Amino acid sequence: MLATFKNVNPSSFKRRNMCSETAISAARFCLVQSGDNMALRGLSCCARFVLHHRERAVFRGAVQSGCFKGRGGAKRHLLSEDVVKLQDFQQRKLAVAHQVSGPKSHYFDTLNQKMERNELILKDELKLLLHLCHTPEDMVTARKAIYRYHEENRNVAFGDFRFGPLFMRLCYELGLEDMAVSTLTDRTLKGFFSDGTSFNIAIDMLFTKECYEGALEVVGDMKNQGVPFNKDTFTLAFATCYKLNTPKSYRICLALMEEGQTKGILIPRHAYCCAVALALKQNDTEQAQSIYSQIMSIDSRLCQNLRVLMLVKTGSIKDAVEALTTALLSKSSVFVRKPEFSQEVVDVLRERSLDGPWELQVEQVVRQLQQAGQVTAQSLDDLLCQTPSGKRRPHGILEEGRKRDHSRRTMRPLRSTLLSE
Repeated sequence: MLATFKNVNPSSFKRRNMCSETAISAARFCLVQSGDNMALRGLSCCARFVLHHRERAVFRGAVQSGCFKGRGGAKRHLLSEDVVKLQDFQQRKLAVAHQVSGPKSHYFDTLNQKMERNELILKDELKLLLHLCHTPEDMVTARKAIYRYHEENRNVAFGDFRFGPLFMRLCYELGLEDMAVSTLTDRTLKGFFSDGTSFNIAIDMLFTKECYEGALEVVGDMKNQGVPFNKDTFTLAFATCYKLNTPKSYRICLALMEEGQTKGILIPRHAYCCAVALALKQNDTEQAQSIYSQIMSIDSRLCQNLRVLMLVKTGSIKDAVEALTTALLSKSSVFVRKPEFSQEVVDVLRERSLDGPWELQVEQVVRQLQQAGQVTAQSLDDLLCQTPSGKRRPHGILEEGRKRDHSRRTMRPLRSTLLSE
């Protein structure tokens, strides 16, 4: 059983295209809508068209995994481990592998026989099956079991347990983005993936594989199914639009932002930064400044780089030099990390100030920043697509509280108290 876990190699699976060229061409056509008010309609139209053609296609198995043809760029994932929880899931799989008796094939054969006889599949049986999946072939059986389980329980509440994130983590682990998207967006499973986490994991998976068109389709389908967006969804959606960097994706980004603000949803700083960078790429400096002004806290390295880049692109070389000088003369503690600026941003400043009145001042401040170690080789794209660190685990008093072994009420050892009860 343990050998099966060790033999899993997600990078060994072949990749295949997620949809035909016709579907992609239609998606591009659907997204060409004039005006910001039509952007979301275009997104929904694309999702419906591509998913319609995908549902008509024969599912050829998950052994060969692939995605839409993405644009160049750094391969990053935007969800922290706190959201994906892949490590915790893998630990639970190992624990289940130690607890079950007999070969894994016995459980799969039993479940296949139950599906052939149209017998009822229990929730615990499906949970066990998903925790025993190690290969793409196992996932094909798990997918069939999910369809059967949903058919029997579509009108029954599942309780607190959600199978969606569990299935998506399996696809994430094995690199099966095709199976993840085709299952997630299948109309016959409507209601099974009712949580935002399942969609976010799928979008992050596609983003990692540079399948930006596919990721945007999942965003559109998530909206069509009425699954509410959370802060992670906005970050993923805006980052996807930034990576596509087209007028269509720009309109979609602005439309999603306006809709989220209208509904009173708190859009995170990272998402706003992606929108600012996209506006700058589209040479819409006025909109970039407007979006930047909505960021509550601008003390991050990414925000400072975007501010300097905005000043440079608007022709405010003097203000850009002052911003760099302020960062250079920062009197913060030696234990506090000083502001750093991307070499890419510095190069743009140098280029715009060439043969101008501020050329000497720019060269001087850049030289001083380099000597102080405040110029980094990371590009702006690297800063935008940097994986968040996630929540910090408690230390100190809270950690000691977890390790206490005496009851606060009886002052007796917890083990003896539990035995007496």
